[in-house]
Amino acid sequence: MHRYIDIGVNLTDPVFRGKYHGKVVHQDDLDIVLKRARSAGVNGLIITGGSLDESIEAAQLAQQADDLYITTGCHPTRSGEFESYKGGAEAYLEALAGTIEEHRFDGKGKGKVVAVGECGLDYDRLHFAPAVTQKKYFEIQLQLAIRFGLPLFLHSRAAHTDFVSILKPRIQEIHASVQSSPARLQSYSKDRDDSSKLAGVVHSFTGTVAEAKELLDLGLFIGINGCSLKTDENLDVVREIPLDRIMLETDAPWCEPRPTHASHRFLNDLKALEPALHSTYMPPQSKKERWTASTMVKGRCEPCVIGGIAAVVAGIKGVSIDEVATQAWDNTCWLFGLPDRPVV
Repeated sequence: MHRYIDIGVNLTDPVFRGKYHGKVVHQDDLDIVLKRARSAGVNGLIITGGSLDESIEAAQLAQQADDLYITTGCHPTRSGEFESYKGGAEAYLEALAGTIEEHRFDGKGKGKVVAVGECGLDYDRLHFAPAVTQKKYFEIQLQLAIRFGLPLFLHSRAAHTDFVSILKPRIQEIHASVQSSPARLQSYSKDRDDSSKLAGVVHSFTGTVAEAKELLDLGLFIGINGCSLKTDENLDVVREIPLDRIMLETDAPWCEPRPTHASHRFLNDLKALEPALHSTYMPPQSKKERWTASTMVKGRCEPCVIGGIAAVVAGIKGVSIDEVATQAWDNTCWLFGLPDRPVV
């Protein structure tokens, strides 16, 4: 069994408790989802903190298992929370800092926060927060990475130029802070020749080859999920990203690979060549109203699907799934300082 760390999974979403649009449709099945993930070789999950409240909830959830970690930050579409928070933006930032301080991973098995974020820019959804607000509070959150020596978990959608213009002036300071953090390499110290590349990861990447290269030149990793593999153009971009700079994720419950996506042909190849592995990574689905413990909910992605993402990347690059999984594992453990656990 290949092993994986899902670097971006939204386990605080109510759908993993059986609740959709405020209505309970089926039983709470989070434990079943996690069991299915671990059976698929997912030995680590980093729960995304997209707001202060979500980060606190994620920290509480992550206490339940050793293989659960979290990010702490404010998603660009929620950046208005800085100004609506009691006490204002400074109090919100300090509340985020307090959550990091209380739960920061120490590299020895204690604590849960391994990154600052999810933060960045999203110009596809300006109806949630205007660009000026997003830019202001993205820049402010960079202070947390420098203050705590933590890498960034980044979001960039249709905003590449502004994203880079904000991040680039602080990138060397972030590199230095993360590199000097005493906790980062306590657990995982495999030698690499790219020790300067410690700023973070841009998750759910859907940009161009030129944009990917600019991010790589800044010392960032690239997170690949189902949304990164929709079109032939997306596949061409992934083909150009070196394996030693790729991380794998699902962004569950979002970003599932679909039959209409360009990635689907590689999943069909997996089904034909290794049907048992395919069924482990891509279990049968049923509608949420017909929920069963043995099937995924249709339209609700799960962390077990990460193996399918690895299979698609392997197919694009013409290498084995094991090579993709092993390199992504090493990249993830190295950046976040996670322990190199054996397969369970």
